[in-house]
Amino acid sequence: MAKSRIVASLDIGSSKNRTVVASIEDKDSTPNIIGVGISPSSGMRKGSVIDVEATINDITSSIEDAERMAGEPVHQIFLGIGGTHLESMNSKGVIAVSSSGNEITEDDIDRVLEAAQAVTIPNNKRILSIIPRSFIVDEQKGIKYPVGMTGIRLEVDAHIITGLIPTIKNIEKCVHQAGLDIVDIIPSSLASAEAVLSRRQKELGVAVIDIGCGGTSMVVYEEGSILHSAVLPIGGENVTNDIAIGLRTSIDTAEKIKLEYGNCIPEDVSERETIDLSLISKIDTQTVSKKQLVEIIEARYHEIFTMAKDELSKIHRDGMLPAGAILTGAATKMPGIIDLARETLNLPVQIGFPQNFEGVVDKIEDPAYVTAIGLIQWGAKFEGKSFSLGLKNMKVGQMLGGVKDWVKGLFPS
Repeated sequence: MAKSRIVASLDIGSSKNRTVVASIEDKDSTPNIIGVGISPSSGMRKGSVIDVEATINDITSSIEDAERMAGEPVHQIFLGIGGTHLESMNSKGVIAVSSSGNEITEDDIDRVLEAAQAVTIPNNKRILSIIPRSFIVDEQKGIKYPVGMTGIRLEVDAHIITGLIPTIKNIEKCVHQAGLDIVDIIPSSLASAEAVLSRRQKELGVAVIDIGCGGTSMVVYEEGSILHSAVLPIGGENVTNDIAIGLRTSIDTAEKIKLEYGNCIPEDVSERETIDLSLISKIDTQTVSKKQLVEIIEARYHEIFTMAKDELSKIHRDGMLPAGAILTGAATKMPGIIDLARETLNLPVQIGFPQNFEGVVDKIEDPAYVTAIGLIQWGAKFEGKSFSLGLKNMKVGQMLGGVKDWVKGLFPS
């Protein structure tokens, strides 16, 4: 019997670092989660490193926790990153089919995806992910996987996500100095979608909205393919900052009352209800209105969902996604958030929990772990292959982790 392999993920956030270690039998088996680690993220802000030493220490702490639980050392990780420095665009690539019999091969997919990368991007940006949306063989459109078909001309419609080179390099430096090798870097939005979406949802049309501490990422799927992705510059820490300003409290007190008394529906709270801050803080001793707290929270979450709605309007999908919106991330655990999102987005809404894994379920059956689990599932597609890093020297096929399985895994069968 083949020995199972160990796959580890690291989700670097602005509030927490989360590490997950899984044992995987083969590419078709369900990941078995054997280790989980979490640490504060004191050296990051809005997806960027602001303190190298603190970030290295935080990563090390998270990894060591996961290693202790798993009983296995972690040397390589799949890294998830977010932040407003990430941008996306759509691109097309066209090639002539190379084989003598005009049969399309995996090498042709490699070449057409390379052609799709020939777009103008700023010198300080680099491509993180290139995702085929669909292929065209001669005049036949809407093809999901063209290998084995016959044609003269092969085109691809691809979605490209880029990141700021200095930001990525700083994160890579911190990870390497923590003693880890990076197998692949995956935008958090793609990892989150991997963990919560079924193929049917991707086919019908669905948006995943991941509300983190430093920002909100979203990705939209339709007909099995990625349609749009974006990063919104507002997250959970903006809610905390608003509370601190509006109620004149310290940041720490604002965070505590947000978690303990927070709600998104002001109508559910009486005008007379108050919160005695002296019970939870030695610094702030005043009494504040719970109604005012909830109104502050509701206003900021409404802004997040309004911005998400605007992104859907850009692609003409405002209120037009049958599978609705899936909310993930630590900041989605706010009471009343589903009702507010449903009203603002005019879509069916539900909280997204990680799916398709086994093991320490009680530890990670939580919207906050969606990205980390998605990274594990992404890593499972690599089948233990080893890939060199550095996109400048990497063929597209290597970057995608084995084109055949990777591309076929993107689309519903």
